[in-house]
Amino acid sequence: MTGTITHDPPSAAGGRQGGPLIVTEDTELLDDLLRLCAAAGATPEVHHSVPVTPPSAPSVLTAVASSASPAPAAAGRRTGWETAPLVLVGDDAARRVRGAVRRRGVVLVGRDQDDSGIWQRAVEIGADHVLMLPDGEQWLVDRIADVAEGVGRPALTVGVIGGRGGAGASTLACALAVTSAREGLRSLLVDADPLGGGLDVLLGGETAEGLRWPAFAASRGRVGGGALEESLPQLHSLRVLSWDRGDCVAVPPQAVRAVLAAARRRGGTVVVDLPRRIDDGVAEVLAQLDIGLLVVPAELRAVAAAGRVAAAVGMVLRDLRVAVRGPYGSGLDDREVARLLGLPLAGEVPVESGLLRATESRRPPGTPTRGPLARFCRGFW
Repeated sequence: MTGTITHDPPSAAGGRQGGPLIVTEDTELLDDLLRLCAAAGATPEVHHSVPVTPPSAPSVLTAVASSASPAPAAAGRRTGWETAPLVLVGDDAARRVRGAVRRRGVVLVGRDQDDSGIWQRAVEIGADHVLMLPDGEQWLVDRIADVAEGVGRPALTVGVIGGRGGAGASTLACALAVTSAREGLRSLLVDADPLGGGLDVLLGGETAEGLRWPAFAASRGRVGGGALEESLPQLHSLRVLSWDRGDCVAVPPQAVRAVLAAARRRGGTVVVDLPRRIDDGVAEVLAQLDIGLLVVPAELRAVAAAGRVAAAVGMVLRDLRVAVRGPYGSGLDDREVARLLGLPLAGEVPVESGLLRATESRRPPGTPTRGPLARFCRGFW
């Protein structure tokens, strides 16, 4: 069981952070917390009460036997209590840390599910969360891994979906990712359409070394963001998660959720090429998107088809915008298409001459930096 008292802990800065601070004298609880830290890939500092001096080496496990709780300000410098990215306080130590400086990122950890008094003790020490073991183990592993991994601002995650078949969604998704990488951002392109032929092919990297979606089909718990990034093919300065040419055409929703969450934790941008059918796996992707782009050719049949897609996607994704692709049919322009669909207009996706020839020559969409497609993508970002 976990419960929230006040606020979320602060976002960590970019780069790998120190491990959590554990405050407890309960040896059984300490054993459990050390086990969970190991599962999350973090090395904690251990104290029996509020530490007086900053830890000398964040990567070394220390145990300081001290039953007193002197005010941290008395030492005239910041302590591990103030600087640790996460503080795990055993319920046995709540009274010993009551006078400590109030800070974010404090979790009060207990075992007695029937102890209603733990909530009052959490308020007294300014804890953000109350967590009961063993029920809250997975939540705690995820939180410890976040601070160990140096999680900062999550990636801006954009999904691109065609209003009808052949709308050009995959081309736009590739161009957006290529442009993001060219601007110096950490960029990941995710192919969420197992029947689309593979975005690695569109980028000219179908033989590039690295993992594809089927390798993650068995993922159930947390996936490390750094490990995910390093395992994927790198093409045109961005990472690509695509499909292989095997028989696997489905990844369980829980695996999709774990992989996308790991990608978002790395920061930068994540661009997802979405299929037009909405199954459980695609719904997991939609739930993690910040923005959706519905690519709609400017013709009446395409607008009619896009309306059905928009209705299905809009049930999960709140920020869906339309990107209109010319040439225009009679009586239509980009604003009229957006009005008919009842969606905000993201802009007009320009027609780029020579795009097919460029793709056949293994140049990814958006590569000509002065081309109209690249200009659209720069404007979007």
